[in-house]
Amino acid sequence: MSSLALAKAPAPRAASRSPAAGLSPRRAEHSGAELGAAQETQSRSVDLSRVISLLQGSGSMNLEKEQLKALKKVVKRFEAGLPLKDLAQVMDVVNLCADKVDEHEAFTEPLCQLIRLCGLPFLKKKFSDEMSYSETASKCIAQLGYLMRVPSSRVRTEICQCVVSFYDTEPPRRLQPGYQPTSASYKVQMAELGGLAETLVLSLALVEKQLLEKLWVLRALQLLSSSGANCRLMLKAQAASRLCLHLGDADPSGLLLLRSSDILCSLLENTSGEEVVQQLSSLECVYALKEVFVELLLRGSGRAERQLRNDLLVLASLLAAGAAAPMLESGFAKLLVVLATFTEAKIPSPLLKGLGVTNSPEDFEMKKLLFNVIGVLSAAPCAVQLLHDSDVMPALLSYVRPHHKPGAPDWSAAQYEDLQLHAMAVLASVAPVLVEKFLSCQANTLLLLFLEWCLGQDTFCGQGNSFHARGGRGSKLAQMRYGLRVLRSVVALCHGGVSLSLCAQGAVSQLLDLLKYAADKSKEQEDAILLEIQADLLFLLSALCDSDLHRKELFSPEGVDLLIPFLQMDPRKIQNGVGHSHLLFTALDCLWSCVLGCPAAEDSFLQRQGIGLLLDLLALKQKDLCNTILSILVEFCDNPKTTSHISSWRGEKEQTAGSLLLELWRQEELELGVRRDPWGRIVDMKQPMAGSLQRQQEVLPLPANCPSFAIVEVSENTRAKLYCLFCKLGFGALPGLSAQDFVTLAIVQRYLDFKVAEVWSELCEELKEEFKLVRPDEEALRVISEGSEGIGRMVAAVQAEVLENQQQEEIQEEERTYARIKATQKQREMVTRSWESFVARTSNYKALKKVRRLQEKSVEAPRLKPKPQTEAAHSAVRKGLGGTPGAARLAAVGSTPGLTGRTLPAADLALGEPSAAKGALNKTSRTKRLGGGNRGAAAAQ
Repeated sequence: MSSLALAKAPAPRAASRSPAAGLSPRRAEHSGAELGAAQETQSRSVDLSRVISLLQGSGSMNLEKEQLKALKKVVKRFEAGLPLKDLAQVMDVVNLCADKVDEHEAFTEPLCQLIRLCGLPFLKKKFSDEMSYSETASKCIAQLGYLMRVPSSRVRTEICQCVVSFYDTEPPRRLQPGYQPTSASYKVQMAELGGLAETLVLSLALVEKQLLEKLWVLRALQLLSSSGANCRLMLKAQAASRLCLHLGDADPSGLLLLRSSDILCSLLENTSGEEVVQQLSSLECVYALKEVFVELLLRGSGRAERQLRNDLLVLASLLAAGAAAPMLESGFAKLLVVLATFTEAKIPSPLLKGLGVTNSPEDFEMKKLLFNVIGVLSAAPCAVQLLHDSDVMPALLSYVRPHHKPGAPDWSAAQYEDLQLHAMAVLASVAPVLVEKFLSCQANTLLLLFLEWCLGQDTFCGQGNSFHARGGRGSKLAQMRYGLRVLRSVVALCHGGVSLSLCAQGAVSQLLDLLKYAADKSKEQEDAILLEIQADLLFLLSALCDSDLHRKELFSPEGVDLLIPFLQMDPRKIQNGVGHSHLLFTALDCLWSCVLGCPAAEDSFLQRQGIGLLLDLLALKQKDLCNTILSILVEFCDNPKTTSHISSWRGEKEQTAGSLLLELWRQEELELGVRRDPWGRIVDMKQPMAGSLQRQQEVLPLPANCPSFAIVEVSENTRAKLYCLFCKLGFGALPGLSAQDFVTLAIVQRYLDFKVAEVWSELCEELKEEFKLVRPDEEALRVISEGSEGIGRMVAAVQAEVLENQQQEEIQEEERTYARIKATQKQREMVTRSWESFVARTSNYKALKKVRRLQEKSVEAPRLKPKPQTEAAHSAVRKGLGGTPGAARLAAVGSTPGLTGRTLPAADLALGEPSAAKGALNKTSRTKRLGGGNRGAAAAQ
């Protein structure tokens, strides 16, 4: 027994005023003596140190009476509650009193009274007392658990009642002056801190044969198990196995089973559950659980007993998931399987004779729990034979029928829908492990008929009230969802019999009809259920059509038309977490399996601009998406029509496919940590393609059948696929590439050479580790290494030339741009001067006159120009003409070669009257002057 530190109580203060004042000396002396005796008695009653010393003594009967008397005084003193400051000494008194119970029965009563005081709220003077005395309080409460060693039924019962009182939230009726009660949850917290729950679990071994004491201990543990910390302490003391082994103990009241099962459920809820299952996995615990379950199953007529039966069934489900072997050895698993299917399969069993299952909520819950047990057992390999030998498959398939109720109780419509969907969910787990029985029961035919009913237009409407019926209210979507799940579970096995049976019954065309129906529904209201249905349908089509040309031809062209909208998905939906990402990947998988390899399907996909949609998705630059799309594009390039579609694609800002692929290459190398300079050129000539992880990897000798790191790296990134795609497209006819793209393209073009060099480098390192090379081999390896480095230097030179050409082009473009800027600036200056001149002419009359004079000079200047002597004046007037060709009557005509040196006769110069010619000339001159003046005025305006 651990003892607590003893704190000496302070002595009582002396009275400030004597009560005997004013009396006679004799009366005063007598009264003073009585007062002193009273004070001495009071001091003795509160002096816990003296009480402890008194209890430590032993011997005479008088001493025992004194001890009992002192204990009564302690009880009287603290009847309102125990102060936190006196708690340690009080618990020392309790422990000393408990030690004397074995020898003297008289100490039982004061011990029970002291324990009862511990059930009252502790008292504090200051708010900080709860924190200050927390360690003392937790140790004192822990001492209550240790007191269970006392062989007294009354003491043990009182201890449990004290623990139960910790959860009483009613305030105390009496309070000691100067003190306040602690908070309502203070004792509960101190019980967790002191480990009281673990001690009480260990005490179950002491009260194993005392039913009343055991029930009280279970009641205390039932309250303590509401805390996760207490549950962990209880599991530390093996509480689960201790309780389970004694579930079937005799108890007329039924409280033992009720409280034990409640504690076990609390342990499952408040802990991880794995340790609980581990403690219950022994064969003895499973047998005990089975016996109690059978007893409740046969005689459980009340609602409480049926609920308790279902609680034990939950425990059995967890045991079947964590430890199926003991469930099989005990026969409990077989019993549960028979119970789950006896209403559908009509199995004759003596145990089930007279067993009635009603449509009550408890029996309905039991039916679903039994279905759940079947699903759990299907995951255990040791239980497959049990499921095969039973009628699990026919019983579950009996629910895969529209509007059909098997021989079960009169379930309501909502209950039957719940059981139907639950049975199909379990069937999706059972069918893959019982494929042969699945086929022998014609399950494929039942499922296809069921899915056909889901497309029908009858009056059935789902209730949508259960977990499995989510999203199916007013429709058959829930039934369609779980029917497709069952098909998906068996088709995913790639079993030839399943695929052949389905395709022989027209599954491909039926699945396409379902996909069209789900896609149309999704346009109206898109939710997670419809997305899951479409993804399952695409998966089924992929699995059925893969590697079968005839089925691919059945898929096209209707299937291609249905695939196109999935590839046109809004990129913002891919990352919303609803299921669009999964749907897109299943659509790409369906494209790979159902279109590639079939020329008709490929041509149909190309005609619908499918390659452009793939490149649009590739432009999103999402890692997982790019990996899949690049694989599809590489395979598509085997079709000669694909190259033109890729070359003609344009993305944002007119980006070409080649530029996009090279951008993806640079992004991949950035993630791998490949060393490149700021312009993208090769830095390391020995390992130009190695990433950071590959450089850190040490070269170790490996077996011939084990690939090296350079080979494994090829499948771990997309560079190999990009290289294959460029090999299909060609390296010389890629439009829309920048200088940076050409720098990257030089590396891509030599990818295979660089990978071969990496393999040779690893081979050299391995040979040097294992062998001493002879000179010819060493020389050969040196030549290979130098050749690899030479390729790297050659690529670096090409990259440098590309960058130099780019720099020259940039300089020339800069000069052209500067010339354009200069010409533009000069034009702006001329426009500015013209505007300034115009403003000056309109606002300054002198400037306007100056411009007018300049205009007149410019008009008269050609007239004043002297004529050459070799020219002669000829009349422009000819006889017989009604008009003249110009405004002037005379024209200057040069002499012909034959007339050089002589002048024309005067008759040729004057064809009309001299006066008329002169007047016409004067008129023409005047008209020209007036016209010039008008044009000058117009220019000034």
